[in-house]
Amino acid sequence: MRRLTRLKEDVDVWHGLSRRVQESLDLLELAQEDDDQAMAAEIAAEAEKLASELNRLEFRLQFSGPHDGKDAILAIYAGAGGTESQDWAEMLLRMYLRWAEQRGYETELLETMRSDEAGIKSATISVAGRYAYGYLRSERGVHRLVRLSPFDSAHRRHTSFALVEVMPDVEEAIKIEIKPEDLKTDIYRAAGAGGQHVQKNATAVRITHIPTGIVASCQNERSQVQNRLMAMKVLQARLFALEEAKREEERAKLKGEHVSAGWGNQIRSYVLHPYHMVKDLRTGYETGNSDAVLDGDLDPFMNAYLQSTISEAQQ
Repeated sequence: MRRLTRLKEDVDVWHGLSRRVQESLDLLELAQEDDDQAMAAEIAAEAEKLASELNRLEFRLQFSGPHDGKDAILAIYAGAGGTESQDWAEMLLRMYLRWAEQRGYETELLETMRSDEAGIKSATISVAGRYAYGYLRSERGVHRLVRLSPFDSAHRRHTSFALVEVMPDVEEAIKIEIKPEDLKTDIYRAAGAGGQHVQKNATAVRITHIPTGIVASCQNERSQVQNRLMAMKVLQARLFALEEAKREEERAKLKGEHVSAGWGNQIRSYVLHPYHMVKDLRTGYETGNSDAVLDGDLDPFMNAYLQSTISEAQQ
């Protein structure tokens, strides 16, 4: 029913656009007969709006994957480098939260592991909105930052790494069997900044899938039951992503190509010293406005990635 509703919405939008085009053509014919300049100006303005809407809808056609229209679960992990990478991971978290806010998507912080000094060791958020996963899947991989360190007394240049993991929120339709005996559940107190506890009671939940070693945790909800539900939701998504990666690897082998399903593939560099530049290493797209990118202006990078994947599929 969800899929049917979304398809109906898409069809209604295209029918509505077609109707507006026909109405504009009819009005244009009347304006030409009556030599009505005011009406012609209005039609010209409407034509610009229609062209903009058409471009937006045509771009949406790039989301052809089976899960592109779904919500997303995004996780960030600090790489090697201690405080430097942990601060970089928090900068990435802020960047994605700002991007989602600008798009009108709803976000929820599911789990955060803060570091002792600054930044975060890891964080997991859900991003709810149409095509959230379709856009965010372009962000999966290793992100590299080059800057003058604010934590180095000598103010030397440092390179930091963080991993971004993106999974579709597959809701109840997921067909991944999770046996109760394959799960190990730990209950603990939710720790906050400075070692303080968010709550006195043990409400945080960590679930380990024993056969795969995959771990999912949630500590930001008020009750243990809510945290358990959210942790299971993240675990389902991670198991699903694991199965998808296996299938993708098999497809790549059949095509005679070797595609690593590991995490060590750097996708983008953010350079803040000695110059400002953000460059995507997969598409070659780059910009000198690093501040805007870190404030959530990611659409040009996502669009370039989506265009490149379509070009590869057509070859």
